[in-house]
Amino acid sequence: MFDEILGLPLHPLVVHAAVVLTPLLAVLATVYALAPRTRPVLTWAVVGLAPVVPVSVFVARESGEALEESRFASAGGRLAELITEHANFSVPLLLVSLALGGASAALVHVTRRDRFGRTAELALSALTVVLAVVAIYYVVRSGHTGAVAVWS
Repeated sequence: MFDEILGLPLHPLVVHAAVVLTPLLAVLATVYALAPRTRPVLTWAVVGLAPVVPVSVFVARESGEALEESRFASAGGRLAELITEHANFSVPLLLVSLALGGASAALVHVTRRDRFGRTAELALSALTVVLAVVAIYYVVRSGHTGAVAVWS
């Protein structure tokens, strides 16, 4: 299912969604958390990206596994090491993208409903910012190791 589309490997086609949308959500959620005046403008983007980012990371991960099984199962030596290094970032990136998506959506909910209080808003804002930084770290490391595997 995650192997090919129109005869082309799916992974290089879908990986760009995760590489672009994850940092986009991270930046927008951080601005949403730290700059309350921007919230009315950013709400729709944060809410829209919150579920899309984990799905794009999941599809990139699954298609990467399918690509590895179909085209690189017999790879050895340095190429196998590079592929393994790249693949090792997929689970942490998926987990942090799920957490960032959930925290971002929860932050929007908490800030739109005043009944949760300022403490909850500040705690969720801090959590969202930390998750955003971690998500950017993992997407950069994953993207970099993937590029090294392809172009080395």
